[in-house]
Amino acid sequence: MSVGLLALLDDVAFMVRSAAASLDDVAAQAARAGTKAAGVVIDDAAVTPRYVVGFAAERELPIVGKIALGSLRNKLLFLLPGALALSAFAPWAITPLLMLGGAYLCYEGAEKVYEALVPHASHGDEEAQPAGTGHDPALEERRVAGAIKTDFILSAEIMAITLAALPEGSVWMKAAVLAIVGIGITVGVYGVVALIVKADDAGLALARSRAGAPFGNLIRGIGRFVVRGMPVLLKVLAVVGTAAMVWVGGGILMHGLEGYGLSAPAHAAHAAAESLGALLPSARGAIEWLVTAAASGLLGLLVGGVLIPVVNGVSGLLRRRDASAGKHPA
Repeated sequence: MSVGLLALLDDVAFMVRSAAASLDDVAAQAARAGTKAAGVVIDDAAVTPRYVVGFAAERELPIVGKIALGSLRNKLLFLLPGALALSAFAPWAITPLLMLGGAYLCYEGAEKVYEALVPHASHGDEEAQPAGTGHDPALEERRVAGAIKTDFILSAEIMAITLAALPEGSVWMKAAVLAIVGIGITVGVYGVVALIVKADDAGLALARSRAGAPFGNLIRGIGRFVVRGMPVLLKVLAVVGTAAMVWVGGGILMHGLEGYGLSAPAHAAHAAAESLGALLPSARGAIEWLVTAAASGLLGLLVGGVLIPVVNGVSGLLRRRDASAGKHPA
């Protein structure tokens, strides 16, 4: 009896160790895959605060919460099952879809650069939204719907990048990794967004503090620093997000082309990275990464720049068609 009990306990211990190893494997894969989506994540964090501009302070966090719930719904209810279905039934479609998303990122990034250099009417949903005036439920719903629509595109790219980064494995392993990445990125992004949108309120409260010596002046100084620094932080986030979009998008296209036998861009970037890295062996890894990222960014800007007139031309044709249909109803 004792022998049988020991054997049972040994089996249980083996199952626990196997489960722990599987969880560690899932966590490791989720961490690796999540880092590849960093560019999309940064842009998401940079874009979202614009949707709460103009609303009363007490509505800012509820709006961010609604967008976060919509983002989770996008990832877990629609994109995760879609990604698993693609992996099971049409794995050949993952790379083209990933490249399509990469081209979208390149276009978005290049459009933002073009807008900074040559100001013009913006195409982005976040800029197209009218300014808020305190608490307008209808406007709030439109803002949230627009944010969730934009998030769907960015979330689709995050899930596609994650799926492409996963090794062959069971469907449950892939589902677990996709779910962990989706939930983790959503919590991280919208947690940061919540901190960003409330930081100015916190800074204002600190700046108005009536605390006395010895810490009163320090508290008020920190508050003024936060209030003055938030616009700068948002601008920095926008720049970093734009750079990340063209870098990630260009990298996706470069690797996708390499998979289809068009390896010249990837080989050129690799050769340049190795040559420059050899000039400073002590920082070789960092230099090679920077050169590769720069090459990906240049490719992203090139592709995005080509797409700008194409997208604008198609949009103009569609607007003229809709206008014509409005003037001449059937």
